[in-house]
Amino acid sequence: MFKKATLFLKKMYDAVVAAAEKPQAVWILALVSFAESSCFPIPPDVILIPMMIAKPKNAFKYAAICTLASVAGGAAGYAIGLFLYDTVAVPVFEFYGYTDKLKMFIDSYNKYGAWIVAGAGFTPFPYKVITITSGMTHLNFGIFMLTSVLSRGARFFLLAALLWKFGAPIQTFIDKNLGWLATLFFLLLVGGILAAKGF
Repeated sequence: MFKKATLFLKKMYDAVVAAAEKPQAVWILALVSFAESSCFPIPPDVILIPMMIAKPKNAFKYAAICTLASVAGGAAGYAIGLFLYDTVAVPVFEFYGYTDKLKMFIDSYNKYGAWIVAGAGFTPFPYKVITITSGMTHLNFGIFMLTSVLSRGARFFLLAALLWKFGAPIQTFIDKNLGWLATLFFLLLVGGILAAKGF
């Protein structure tokens, strides 16, 4: 079962990479970016990076498209969580007598919601998990959208800046270390903000 799932994901990955060479690549990029924020397992980077390398002058345009589509997909994920909350989560927790624990989880999540969304939006953590959870916990939609725009935009525009500046030679380095680079940059950003606040 696991082997079949792995092969399916590999085929899907290869198909997404191959799509970067097609004339309609921009539309495919937007579709993958949208879907990845709510249900699709392949991140848009796999099509975004080849497109940026093929046409460096369009790198920031592609980053903008990726950001807008990803944020729109995040809103769709939020809606999924919002509507599934009442129909699925609440009855299950009530059945097992965990209503108080559910409330504690929601309160805790919403207390740090902006940081959680920012972290997932910028780092390799599956963003779809956070978009759906944010809807399920009724995280303030304005905060969710603002944080999504900033974190997703920072991720894709940083990628665009690196590829625009260094070109194809840096692709291998980014492919191997994107997760670590994004996480490190995010931690430095958070550290800088906390230091500025005097924490």
